Amino acid sequence: MSVSVEPLGLAGVQLVSPVVHGDQRGFFLERFRASEYAQHGIGPFVQDNHSRSVRGVLRGLHWQLPPMAQGKLVSVLQGSILDVAVDLRHDADSFGRWVSAVLDDVSFRQLWLPPGFAHGFVVLSERADVLYKTTAEYAPELERGFAWHDPDVAIAWGEDAPQVSKRDAMLPRLRDLTESDLFTKASAS
Repeated sequence: MSVSVEPLGLAGVQLVSPVVHGDQRGFFLERFRASEYAQHGIGPFVQDNHSRSVRGVLRGLHWQLPPMAQGKLVSVLQGSILDVAVDLRHDADSFGRWVSAVLDDVSFRQLWLPPGFAHGFVVLSERADVLYKTTAEYAPELERGFAWHDPDVAIAWGEDAPQVSKRDAMLPRLRDLTESDLFTKASAS
C-alpha cells in the first residue's frame, strides 16, 4: 500500500496520507494510483483543477448537484491550507457539521470529499498551489454555495478577514437554501 486512510468523522470524508520516499536528493511519492484509491472508495476522476492563491484567500464553500455532483480529492503542491468539508445531506444526523485538515507540501496529505459535501479552504502560507481531482466535470448551472462565515455552521477558519471573491461574499446562509440545493443520503451516493 502506498497510502493510509483515516476517516474524519463525516460519512465518507477521509484524510489520505501517501507514503513518501525521501533522501538527500529530495522525495518521491505516488500522488494517485486509481486501483489503490478505488479500494478506499475514492474516485474515479474525470477532471483536475489547479488554483494558486496568496495568504488569507478563502475559496468556498461550493458544491455541484446531481447528476454532476463532484467528489473531490484535494492536495497541496506548494504551501499550506486549512481544507474544510461540510455535510450537505439534509436527512443525515451530521447535516451542517464540518471537519477540517491542514494540507501542505510537507506531509503531502490529501482530503477526500465524496459527493454530498461543500468544500472550501483558506490559505495559511504566503502562497499555495492547490490541486484537486473531481469525479464529475464542472457544470456551472449545477454549482451552489453558502456563506463561508455562516454563524450556524461556525467554521473555525483561523482567519478573521479573509479575501473572498465577490461571488462568495454574496452567498446565502445554509439555512436559506432549499432542499433542492442540497443532497439526501441517497442522492450523495
